Amino acid sequence: MHDIKTIRENPAAFDAALSRLGADAMSSEILAIDEARRAKILAAETAQAEQNKASKEVGAAKGRGDEEEFQRLRGLVADKKAEVARLNDEAKAEDARLTDLLMRLPNLPYDDTPEGADENDNVEIRRWGTPRELAFKPKEHYDLPAVQDGMDFETAAKLSGSRFVVLSGAVARLHRALAQFMLDTHTEEHGLTEAITPVLVREEMMYGTGQLPKFGEDSYKTTDGWWLIPTAEVTLTNIVNGATIDESYLPRRYTAHTQCFRSEAGSAGRDTAGMLRQHQFEKVEMVSVTHPDNSEEEHARMTRCAEAILEKLELPYRTVVLCTGDMGFGARRTHDIEVWLPGQDTYREISSISTCGDFQARRMNARFKPAAGGKPEFVHTLNGSGLAVGRCLIAVLENGQQEDGSVTLPAALHPWLGGKTRITAEGKMA
Repeated sequence: MHDIKTIRENPAAFDAALSRLGADAMSSEILAIDEARRAKILAAETAQAEQNKASKEVGAAKGRGDEEEFQRLRGLVADKKAEVARLNDEAKAEDARLTDLLMRLPNLPYDDTPEGADENDNVEIRRWGTPRELAFKPKEHYDLPAVQDGMDFETAAKLSGSRFVVLSGAVARLHRALAQFMLDTHTEEHGLTEAITPVLVREEMMYGTGQLPKFGEDSYKTTDGWWLIPTAEVTLTNIVNGATIDESYLPRRYTAHTQCFRSEAGSAGRDTAGMLRQHQFEKVEMVSVTHPDNSEEEHARMTRCAEAILEKLELPYRTVVLCTGDMGFGARRTHDIEVWLPGQDTYREISSISTCGDFQARRMNARFKPAAGGKPEFVHTLNGSGLAVGRCLIAVLENGQQEDGSVTLPAALHPWLGGKTRITAEGKMA
């Protein structure tokens, strides 16, 4: 959420930043509501002071036997009490209007975030690995002979509908091994703390990380009010919701492997084949909670953590900075990592690493106490995939495919597969 004081101090800069996102200027509307809210608060304080003054005078009038003045002052006290209550209610209504409006506005991009309309304006910053030159026409993951028996969309559709899959046998084992490999790498080599978190959360947690109120249709809500998480960003970030922590507590770096749920609203017709876009999927998420002075360095560090997974798996990738038109609601800057998929002959997103500044912290009221003393300050939060397990499975299968229909598996995974090195064309681990 945005700081109303900052908008008051420089409304033109606020509107200019919104315009980079393709959004309309909002400072006039925001400040009009803010002014009305503050006017109601001032009027309530004035009426309260008049009520207090009259209350003191009531006793004096009673003491000197001035019945007429006593009754007048009693009436004035009652009137002022009603006026204070009305003005406070009106101030609360204006405050709710202001909060709702600010909650619906996206985070503002950093000055160095490239400006653009869509993904075509993203800026590549590096590339790693060289795609294999294949002597045969590569297949997409769901057409590989090695996975035909282990990736069942028909049964999943019977069970749950479209955009679900049942994995079994060697494919299921590979999927599990990938998640374990990612968690072990992040905890043992990258210094992240593993967490196991709920996948059902209260509504206020979805507000805290920015999924609500604007993007409720993208997630699933249960009949008793809980929400299914779209990613463990929600649970891991909200660990500090409402907390004021010591500066020595920072940075906190978490990772979690969870089921994730997305309705994919508005994505009809996009990536319907295979596992690329599912309603239920798994991710290994990374979240950092940092001191504001260190969030830039942390963004680079988190990006390297995700890239390192792909390098260990020998999967070619490229890293891009998202332009303002392609960036998510809560981000100030985002690095997308795109893995090479030979079946599609292109790079596809496998991780987004975003730095949010104090945007989420303000929504959560998450602060830290400076070691040197002074008022508590808002923390900075960052999040990113480390990685999307299903998409990584796709990449491993497609990049390891052989002409005979088998799949050669990355050497880094062998210890998590009991020494197995490939999936045969018949779908067996070997």
